[in-house]
Amino acid sequence: MKSTSSLSLIAGTVALAAVTGFAVLTAPGDGDTAEAATAARLPVERSTLLCPAPGLSELSETTYTSFTPAGDGAGEAGAAELTPTTTSEITDDGDGEGDKKDEKDKKKDDKKKDDKKADAGKPVVALKEPGKPAVAEESGADTPALVGTATGRLAPGWTAQQTTMVEAGEGRGLLGVSCTVPDTDFWFPAASTAKSRQDYVHLTNPDDTAAVADIELYGPEGSLKSEVGEGITVPARSSVPVLISTLTSEAVDDVTVHVTTRTGRVGAVVRAADDKTGSDWLAASTAPTGTLVMPGIPDDATSVRLVAFAPGDDDADLKVKLLGKTGAITPAGNDGLHVKSQMTASLDLKDLTKGEPGSLLLTPEKGGKGTPIVAALRVVRGSGDKQEVAYIPATGPVGARGTVADNRSEGSVLSLTAPGAAATVKVTASAGSGGGEKVVKKYTVKGSTTLAVVPSAPSGLKGGYALTVETESGGPVHAARTLTVTQGGIKMFTVQTLPDDGGTVEVPEAVQDLSVLRD
Repeated sequence: MKSTSSLSLIAGTVALAAVTGFAVLTAPGDGDTAEAATAARLPVERSTLLCPAPGLSELSETTYTSFTPAGDGAGEAGAAELTPTTTSEITDDGDGEGDKKDEKDKKKDDKKKDDKKADAGKPVVALKEPGKPAVAEESGADTPALVGTATGRLAPGWTAQQTTMVEAGEGRGLLGVSCTVPDTDFWFPAASTAKSRQDYVHLTNPDDTAAVADIELYGPEGSLKSEVGEGITVPARSSVPVLISTLTSEAVDDVTVHVTTRTGRVGAVVRAADDKTGSDWLAASTAPTGTLVMPGIPDDATSVRLVAFAPGDDDADLKVKLLGKTGAITPAGNDGLHVKSQMTASLDLKDLTKGEPGSLLLTPEKGGKGTPIVAALRVVRGSGDKQEVAYIPATGPVGARGTVADNRSEGSVLSLTAPGAAATVKVTASAGSGGGEKVVKKYTVKGSTTLAVVPSAPSGLKGGYALTVETESGGPVHAARTLTVTQGGIKMFTVQTLPDDGGTVEVPEAVQDLSVLRD
């Protein structure tokens, strides 16, 4: 018979798995010994995703692609739907214009709000089956943020991609983002409060109660003091964009944004727009750690800027290496970076790829685990008035499996990076959203290299498709997908990383008959 302490521990483990999607149980034994309960990995039964409001201009065209890999889920068929948030309150830019609308404009706004409430329960995109993407399109500046939940066989590995094209004008570019899992802590290096930038933090709340968030900003000299970023209320099932330059009086080129919640949870992502290079989404860096990988730098990059931040009390001294086609090289004159504690550091790497695709690796100068850091790259292609920007945050390895949606008949490049030992991965191009048969290929990635491939599209492709990468053997692999669409002679592009999709969780045998969630 289990002791009371063992039963309490099991109950606590069940609760942890339900909230976080991960739990490992260690049961107390006799005396000073401890017995680890047998654990297994089971598919999650629920997943939640949040897509930010893409509203940029009336010229914007947004494509949503929802996808779950085939083969993992069990039990009921389930559902996976993305629905509009009920409200989308835009933070005023501080010029007071928000209070000067005439009665006619206010009536138009009231009608739009009523229309949004009427549409709030209607799914924008609904996935019907694993292995085949579902696609929907929206247009205009009033497109709201989306909140979605997947259950049953559609939950394990569920992913959604939001891709917006703005051909001209303010905020032009190809803006792509993998819709985010809600959390309580996010880091965004490579943001800016410079006058040439318009960077918004989008906070989206999936739950039925309000969340309260804090936004901290850090520049090269440390914290950018402001009380305006404290206690931001995000109403239930709503999205709030915050222009970060209104949170401080300092105009700083390289800023690290830290988003935390006091109560509740949110999805967070930064929409970065530059007067000269256009705009794209900046996703959060992986959690602070001593070694970081940023995969998928295009071969024709004309400017690469590294931005890093050390959130703890210790400085970080880093080695900088480019993992290219044939191996690791040290960028000339940029072999290292010193990051002071709680200060943002940057490094101009210029056109370091020089015609060969690559990935950036940051490691501790003296080896070992090193000081935990976060980092991201700002990457520019083109020159003059034909420049286009994208962002690559540091990302975790693919692990068991990672997926990216919204691949098209042309324009996708998959970058696979093995920072340590060589590895073999399986890449599956799914069936198309409108038809076609999946294609499976295997690739071997040599240690300390980056392998960039144009994926084989599904045979008979109609519509878009998803790419799923699975690690089969060897060391860890980091991956990213670059999507390029040429408009008016400009190579508009966006880069999405493929970390482990969290499609399974480790659950002790004692509680394997209970539901587990990835929420």
